Amino acid sequence: MSEVKIKYAMITGASKGIGKSIAIALARRKTNLLLIARSADELSTLQSEIKNKYGVEVDILPIDLSSNDAPKMVLEWASNKDYQINILINNAGYGLWGKFVELDLAAQLEMCQLNMNTVASLCHLLLPILSKEKQSYILNVSSTAAYQAVPTLAIYSATKAFVLSFTRALRFELKDSSVSVSCLSPGPVDTGFASRAGLDAFSKMAEKFNMQPDEVAEIAVKGMFARKSEIIPGFTNIISVYANRILPKGFIEKMAAGIYKT
Repeated sequence: MSEVKIKYAMITGASKGIGKSIAIALARRKTNLLLIARSADELSTLQSEIKNKYGVEVDILPIDLSSNDAPKMVLEWASNKDYQINILINNAGYGLWGKFVELDLAAQLEMCQLNMNTVASLCHLLLPILSKEKQSYILNVSSTAAYQAVPTLAIYSATKAFVLSFTRALRFELKDSSVSVSCLSPGPVDTGFASRAGLDAFSKMAEKFNMQPDEVAEIAVKGMFARKSEIIPGFTNIISVYANRILPKGFIEKMAAGIYKT
């Protein structure tokens, strides 16, 4: 009799924010985890907490996913340990706020690498593994910023538009396969995003609209397992996305520029 392999969910950007909350939401469902992020200390702490509280298998890989070779190193790590992966959650990403010409170009291109190239690379490298499963899932994390151009978040919103478009296309290509592909597009969430993006001035206003990471994670996981195409947490965010589809682009861009002005 052949040995039944343990299945794992791989989550990038898992040490904090939405990624951490998704890891906990899956652990509550007795899902074994492969957690990936830059911070070894934060990952190690989360690993211990989840194993002790939920009794699932957890392995960690501290790595900077913005480097060109990172996706191949992730695949090599998972393959060497013979992990059977049936869930891939591409959550790692960040934003930079400011006028395009005034922001450091290298930093913006590094953001592009993480927000787009790493997502596409991990999907491409892990699909052969995911396709072997009777049912598997890909959840790519975008943003409500994907639905319109956002002045002073020009590159960030463009990278999230890429994630949304790529995910929808990939979902269609795989519609007759065992791999379900979903896109999560949250609005403001109470994480460290605003601080890293340099949006400290905006963070106070965002507090009025912020959702909690645990709330977003639960909606995300339920939507993923329900095989939804797009998952937009929060009624206000749903309304804003539909408004972006019907209102003139120039009007939406002017509103966004007013909100995020420097």
